[in-house]
Amino acid sequence: MKKIEKKSFHTDVVKKTIKIKASRDKVWRKVSNLVGLPTWLIDVKKTIYLSKKRKGVGAVRLITFSDGNKIEEHVVAWKDGEYFTYIATEGLPLRAYVATISIKTKSKNLIELTWQSYLNSKKMTKKQFTEFVEYLSSFYVASLENLKESLEK
Repeated sequence: MKKIEKKSFHTDVVKKTIKIKASRDKVWRKVSNLVGLPTWLIDVKKTIYLSKKRKGVGAVRLITFSDGNKIEEHVVAWKDGEYFTYIATEGLPLRAYVATISIKTKSKNLIELTWQSYLNSKKMTKKQFTEFVEYLSSFYVASLENLKESLEK
C-alpha cells in the first residue's frame, strides 16, 4: 500500500546574496524601480502599478509572468537607498510571502545585494513545498545573475 502524504502548512526562508560591481545609486535605482522587473527578473512579461504611489510604503504592483501567472505585491517597508520589503497577496501557493531586498556597500563600487523571503504554504505535501522552495531558490539565483549582468555592463 502506498502511504498517502498528509497535506499541511510548511514554513521556510529563502535567502540569496550577490556581489555587484556598480555604484550604490545605480543598484538602488534598478531594484527600487518597482515596475522595472522585466529588465532583470526571469520569466517576467510585464509589471504594472495598481496604486497611484510609485515607491515607498503603499506602492502596489502586479507582475505578469511568461506563463500567464500573476502575482500582486504590496510594499510594506521602505528605507531609501537601503531596503524595501513587500508582501505577495495573490498568485502564489502560499498563505504568507514576505520578502526584503537590501543593499550594502562593500567598497566604492562593490555592492552586496540580499534578497530574503519568509514563506508559509497553503496546505500541501512536504514534497510539494520542498519543490516550490527549490524552484524559488533557483529563480532568485537566476534573477540576481541577470541583475548583476545588467548592472555591470
